[in-house]
Amino acid sequence: MQVAIPLYPRFTALDAVGPYTVLAFAPGWTVTFVAAEPGPVTDDRGSLTLTATAAYADLPRPDVIVVPGGPGTLEALEDRALVDWIAQAHEHTRWTTSVCSGSFLLGAAGLLEGLKATTYWALLEQLAEMGAEPVNERFVAEGRIVTAAGVSAGIDMALALLALAAGEPTARAVQLAIEYDPRPPFDSGSALTASADLTERALKLLS
Repeated sequence: MQVAIPLYPRFTALDAVGPYTVLAFAPGWTVTFVAAEPGPVTDDRGSLTLTATAAYADLPRPDVIVVPGGPGTLEALEDRALVDWIAQAHEHTRWTTSVCSGSFLLGAAGLLEGLKATTYWALLEQLAEMGAEPVNERFVAEGRIVTAAGVSAGIDMALALLALAAGEPTARAVQLAIEYDPRPPFDSGSALTASADLTERALKLLS
């Protein structure tokens, strides 16, 4: 299985690295970071750089696409090379997926019309502008289109995909290999249970 993760300036690192870690551990899976041109791409914090080792043209027909989100998504919506690659590669994928605001790039590629989809909690209702039906879930599968909520949800989505493609025992083994056993010290990871003050503080961090 060939997985392609496109990078663009100011992507959120865990959106890309979370699914990468899960899928790269799977036997027989190859995960490649791609961009318009091979080279370094810096994340939304400005302090982490990942290297795209291939151009979009080098991977026209990946089995899986994982599109990360991040503050740079708004500018990336105008990146025709990226959006067109997503649309064209989708014609051949087994799954086309996104994490966080990466779902808006799927929408820009015309892939969400009439489908249920999710994204980062602060942007969820805006998915309707892409023709999607916003759903507040950790991840949502609509046939070959799978969208995950914010940041850490990409790990959950990748494990679910791995179970479908390679079987639950493989997915469970990878989960154990990466010791993904989340036990957060606080119960403030969902906007559904967060106070108004906490929500405001979180949004300030994003800005």
